[in-house]
Amino acid sequence: MMHFPTRRAVLGTASAITLLALAACGNVAGGGSKDSSKYPSGPISVTVGQAAGGSTDLIARAVAEGASKTLGTPMPVVNKPGANGALATKEVAGKPADGQNLLLVTASLVTITPLAVTADEAVNIDDLDIITGLSQDDYVLVASPQSGFKSIKDVTSAGRNITFGTTGVGTGSQLAQTVLFKQANVKGTDVPFDSGKPALTAVLGNQVELATIQLGEAMPQIQAGKVAPLLVFSEERNTFLPDVPTAKESGYDVPVAQYRAVAAPKGTPQDVKDKLLAAFKETFKSEAYQEFNKKNMLTPKEVSGEEVVTQWKDYAAKYKSLVEKYDISLSGTK
Repeated sequence: MMHFPTRRAVLGTASAITLLALAACGNVAGGGSKDSSKYPSGPISVTVGQAAGGSTDLIARAVAEGASKTLGTPMPVVNKPGANGALATKEVAGKPADGQNLLLVTASLVTITPLAVTADEAVNIDDLDIITGLSQDDYVLVASPQSGFKSIKDVTSAGRNITFGTTGVGTGSQLAQTVLFKQANVKGTDVPFDSGKPALTAVLGNQVELATIQLGEAMPQIQAGKVAPLLVFSEERNTFLPDVPTAKESGYDVPVAQYRAVAAPKGTPQDVKDKLLAAFKETFKSEAYQEFNKKNMLTPKEVSGEEVVTQWKDYAAKYKSLVEKYDISLSGTK
C-alpha cells in the first residue's frame, strides 16, 4: 500500500527533493527524447508554485507518488513559490512540451489572481495543456468565540464594522469574503494574511472576528470548538460539514472554491498526455489516495482537462462580473 507523506515529513525532506528535481529538469532541458513511444524518458518533474507543506504541495506529492508507480519512473516534486504560483507556471509553460515537466496548477491563479494584477503578470490557462482535474478544496467562514457570532444572521444584523481576515490579496478567500460583505451590506475591515494558518491564528486570538480559510486548515479548530463555522462557499454543502449552510443557501451568490489540476506545457503530444492521464486515473482509484483526500477534507473533482478549462473560464467570467458589479478591488488598493 502506498503511504503518502505527512506535512512534517514533507517539510523535513523538501530541500533534498528540490535538488533532485532540479537535476532532473536540467537533464530533460538538455534534450529529452522526441519519440513519445519511449515516454517517459526519465524522471518527470512536478512543479508546485507554493511552499512545501501546504495543501497544494501535499496534493502534488500524493498524485506523483501514485502515478510514478504506474509510469515506472520517479516523479520528484519541486517547490517554486512566488506570485501565487505565477512564477512557477510561466517557467513550466516555457519548457519543452515532452511530458517530462508537469505543473500542479490552482484555479485561483487563473480565475482570481488576474483580477488583482496587471495583464502582463496574469497567467493564461490557454498557455497550458490540462491533463486532469484533481479535487475541490472548500472555503469556510469561521468566527472567533469572543465575537459572539453563531450564524451569518448574527453577522448581518450586527450593525457595526467587523474585522475579517483573508489568506491574501488576489485569493479565493479575499474574493469570497469581500463579495459576501458587499451583498450582505456589512461594513468590514479587510486584514490580509499570507496564508490560511496566520489568518486562523488571528481568529483564535480574536485579532480578527472572522476569517475565510480552507476547510482542511480550519477543521481541527472547528472540531475542538475553538472557532464557529458560519457558512461554506461551495455550490453545495460540504460532506465534511453537512450541517453548515452554503452562502448560496443563505441568499448570497458567492460560489468560490479552490480547484487544482495537473498541467503540461502547451503542445504536449496526445499519446504522452494519454499515458499521464491513465497513470493519474489509476492513482485516483487507489485506496491510499482516496484516504488522503478524506484526511485532507478534499472533494474529488477528477474531471477531464477539457472540462477543467471550460469550468475555470466560466468561474473567471463569474468572478470578474462580481467584482465589477460591486466595484471591488482585489489589488490591495481600496
